[in-house]
Amino acid sequence: MQKFLSVIAVSFLILACNSDYIPKPRGYYQIEFPAHKYQLFDQPGYPYKFEYPVYSQIVKDTQFFEGSTENPYWINIDFPRFNGKIYISYKEIGKNTFEKLREDAYKMTYKHTYKATSIEDSPIYTPLGITGIFFNVGGNAATGKQFFVSDSVRHFLRGALYFDTTPNEDSLSVVSNFLEQDMLHLINTFQWKGK
Repeated sequence: MQKFLSVIAVSFLILACNSDYIPKPRGYYQIEFPAHKYQLFDQPGYPYKFEYPVYSQIVKDTQFFEGSTENPYWINIDFPRFNGKIYISYKEIGKNTFEKLREDAYKMTYKHTYKATSIEDSPIYTPLGITGIFFNVGGNAATGKQFFVSDSVRHFLRGALYFDTTPNEDSLSVVSNFLEQDMLHLINTFQWKGK
């Protein structure tokens, strides 16, 4: 009986060694994206207007860390379906110089250097005469897409896309790239009011 059990055990070992096990690659959930459609943000009193996605909502930002926002024109474009937001902050040139605001925008972007694998800045020139810089931050930085636009005389606006999750470029890149198209549409339809 001992010999019989040994033969069966060896047979199982031989058969088990011949299996062609292939580990499956790590995967992520498939995300169904809506069609890119836009609506106009043109609230009375605001110094700017632009188009934003119909699958997002504008929420007035009332807090800046522990304090209040510098002025009432700070908003968030909330994407509940993707757990993300574009934080929009507006500053008036005069209280601040254009050079200081531009330098602050670069500093805020480059604070992500310790997590970023790359930081690319591209000039913005829109058909409506808006100029600025778009930042694409690679790696596991907290915000991979940022921009600022300004007329360099009166107005300065900065936007940054954040997700309410631990940064992981591999899993967020698909959604981040989808929302980048919305950010670029916002920029290309952006206008200052009351010039």
